[in-house]
Amino acid sequence: METTKKITELVDDRVFYIIPTINPDGRDWFIHYPNTPNSSRSGKKPVDDDMDGLIDEDGYEDLDGDGNICQIRIKDPNGRWKPSSEDPRVMVRCKPDEKGTYTLLGLEGIDNDGDGRINEDGPGGYDLNRNWPFNWQPEYIQRGAHEYPFSLPETRAVGEFVLKHENIAAFQSYHNFGGMILQGPGQKDTPYAFQDAGIFEYIGKKGEEIIPGYRFVTVYKDMYTVWGGELDWFYLGRGVLGFSNELFTSENYFRKKTPPYQERRTRMFEPDKEPYDFNDLLLFGDTFVDWKPFKHPQFGEVEIGGFKKNFTRMPPSFLLEEECHRNAAFTLFYADCTPQVKIQNVEVKKIDGDLHNIWVTLENQRMIPTRTAQDVQNKISRADQVKIYGKDIKVLSAGFVVDKYTGVVTPVEKHPEYIEITSIPGMSTRIIQFTIKGKGNIKITIDSVKGGIDQAEIKI
Repeated sequence: METTKKITELVDDRVFYIIPTINPDGRDWFIHYPNTPNSSRSGKKPVDDDMDGLIDEDGYEDLDGDGNICQIRIKDPNGRWKPSSEDPRVMVRCKPDEKGTYTLLGLEGIDNDGDGRINEDGPGGYDLNRNWPFNWQPEYIQRGAHEYPFSLPETRAVGEFVLKHENIAAFQSYHNFGGMILQGPGQKDTPYAFQDAGIFEYIGKKGEEIIPGYRFVTVYKDMYTVWGGELDWFYLGRGVLGFSNELFTSENYFRKKTPPYQERRTRMFEPDKEPYDFNDLLLFGDTFVDWKPFKHPQFGEVEIGGFKKNFTRMPPSFLLEEECHRNAAFTLFYADCTPQVKIQNVEVKKIDGDLHNIWVTLENQRMIPTRTAQDVQNKISRADQVKIYGKDIKVLSAGFVVDKYTGVVTPVEKHPEYIEITSIPGMSTRIIQFTIKGKGNIKITIDSVKGGIDQAEIKI
């Protein structure tokens, strides 16, 4: 079996915890039942979405039995939609000064509970990325938040695992569409520590190179406000750097750059032909269901059509390998940035007789500090620990070498055989001086929660 040296080194030097999905019920539902490209984002714990006292009573129905949940349109001389003159499959908004020919009624379904609405209370009904315990807000502030932070078994399971594994130095999640590498914060008035901001920026921008077409964006600034988000809990709550990749982008259809959001708004009356052309030219028409008449039990004569669930928000099969490979490559690059501590050098300087100074150079060989500024400021994880042992030695004093060229040392006040280092910045060193009395075998160790463990042995 062939191996890749770089990946082998990463697996040997780092610990990876992999959760295939934190929404297993939702994924299973999407795969095995008729759905739309946008469902099922929720888990499947029953929720009364429309607050009528009933639970999950009004979801999608595959009315025509073709295995797809598509759109419903009805002919209407006062409608605000019309088929595009370029392609009759494409529905476009009418301009303010023109009449339409259709009204869009939504997605396949019927009014099961008689409240005048369809599909308003399907299975589940919450957002797993709104249920984390940092700046969480209730349903009336943000839909999908559920009852309280970690009220859902999916998020609680992840949270409990993370709390039991303080060695987690970086977090990566994958969401379902957009071609973006997301960083927090989710709210404008919750800035990240400036010492860490440059690290986020460097890794995120490198991600744009690794995954062409993806944009590195900040959630609140480039998208919308999120309360109780996953990224904020990991960084602001746990001091762990984190990114969420929104997988796939429509730029991959024909390798054309998507216009900015504001520019797209100005084109709202123009047909978006790209997905239809991509469907015709590269997928041979397989992902679009042509509009066809249907006798709806409530609306009467309607037409049903549109894209199948496996298109527009996910890569088609022939692009899947590249999508997975590039995202994995970014994640492995990111993992390689996590802290890795080493005892770079031990130097013994004799003072007199059996008195010696021992200079220990500790190195963080990677870009991310052993503890982020957010971690240090909020005392989330313990400091890095440096210890010196020896059966026949006594540690008289210890301190941090402020200037290795002049030899200036800042002493510690107590237990000189055991020193705590607040953090070792990325690609940097810390030098500690121990003054000892005695001879024999000496062991020196560094133990960093997120940067690992290393040791050195000397003999005086």
